[in-house]
Amino acid sequence: MGQDLTSYFFDYPFQNGFLTFTIGILFILSVFHFLLYFQHKDKVYLYYSCYTFFIIFSQIHHFKDGFLYELFLDVHWVVKFPTVATEIYFIFYALFTFEFLDIKSKLPKWHKINNYVLVGIGLYCLIILLIYLISGEYNILLKGYFIFTVPMILYACIVYIPFFKIKTPLKYYIIIGSFILTSTSIISLLMYDNLRHNNLSVEPAYSILYIGFILENVLFSLGLGHKQKLILDDRNSSKNQLIHQLKENEKLRKKIQKQLEQDVEQLSKQAEIEKLEAIKMKYDKELAELKVSALRSQMNPHFIFNSLNAIKRYIIENEKENAVFYLNKFSKLIRKILASTMEKETSLDEELETIQLYVNIENIRFNNSIDFKIEIDDTLNLSAVKLPSLILQPFIENAIWHGLSLKETNRKLHLSVQKLSGNQLKIDIIDNGIGRQKSAAIKKKKLLKRTSFGVKLSEERLKHFSENFSADSSIIFEDLHENNLPSGTKVTLLIPLK
Repeated sequence: MGQDLTSYFFDYPFQNGFLTFTIGILFILSVFHFLLYFQHKDKVYLYYSCYTFFIIFSQIHHFKDGFLYELFLDVHWVVKFPTVATEIYFIFYALFTFEFLDIKSKLPKWHKINNYVLVGIGLYCLIILLIYLISGEYNILLKGYFIFTVPMILYACIVYIPFFKIKTPLKYYIIIGSFILTSTSIISLLMYDNLRHNNLSVEPAYSILYIGFILENVLFSLGLGHKQKLILDDRNSSKNQLIHQLKENEKLRKKIQKQLEQDVEQLSKQAEIEKLEAIKMKYDKELAELKVSALRSQMNPHFIFNSLNAIKRYIIENEKENAVFYLNKFSKLIRKILASTMEKETSLDEELETIQLYVNIENIRFNNSIDFKIEIDDTLNLSAVKLPSLILQPFIENAIWHGLSLKETNRKLHLSVQKLSGNQLKIDIIDNGIGRQKSAAIKKKKLLKRTSFGVKLSEERLKHFSENFSADSSIIFEDLHENNLPSGTKVTLLIPLK
């Protein structure tokens, strides 16, 4: 008897009310979630309502009498396209699952690809429907549906892949529910084909499908309830955090108020302290400026003294033409030096012009044997770049006097200017002189030793110049070697830029 009831239940779903039971459940779920959409304004409920609604439409053509049959009798043509309804509910299934798991924000690239696939599916289904309406051949709809089914099963399997990557318990409702419906759909399709091939009733195949519909939608409904619970829990958590924060803010307000009351009592004392600090800062600034001015006033006479010695030598040796030529060059250089004493800093083009003039004057003493080259970064705006005036002169002087002057031939001096990343200017002064070690040894043997303050003063001037910049400044000395023998000196100045 029990076996007969089970057989009757599975073998005749259209007659025993199982179809009506399934449609009733889906109808209640469709209407219920459609109303929830208007309450929560969440598209996930609308998509789910449409999904269950079109499942109903895919199956009501099996009714031959009863309420639903009479309801759609006047528009009976609508129910003649169950395959179209199946294709539509698959599209809403995809929209529902991606909205339910919030794929758009968690996996945006995958969501974009999915949208393209759904558009392609929709266009394919629309084209098949239009061909049917034009030709009137119902087999076109059936063939189009079977062509649609196989890739859609594969697509459904692929869609599961990103679901496993998402860290949310909601994914299991979709994965398990979709797996149940996919499995029952495949079993139903295979059973349908086998029964029809043996000229038997195909109704048992639909019983399997309806069980899949019911189980899947029960899980989906539970999942929507779980999602709503998570939303409520999140809102309650946010509310509790807000209440806690308000309490903390109130404590902080009282603490700040108390602190302000204490601060008001000390305002007069604090005002006096700040006034004294302002005066001290102003004094320190003026002192620093006076110190830099003093350093420049020390360096400039030192430079002039060296040049006058050269002129004196020409006069003593009665070389009038050289003395006049040298004096003209020197007078132009003096004008530039006097102009530089009026300013704390100068432009890079003015500095390079002064250095070029200085080397020309010094080169006269060496019968123009010094090969002097200047290499400049094309990206630099020379007139816009500022640096301490005559900052390069002591290093050029050292290269000539202590490096190149002690060589008899092949005297080379190279000045390279580059802009570095990080708002720094890099200036390399390279000579092929005898090197610092040998120069120091020669200097040690001299009876009359002259102490050079130029380099030390330049370091201090550059330090003061860099105080208002974010980038650092430095001066780096490097001994050059060739075949393990001294071959010159390289001085690198790193100067901050605005």
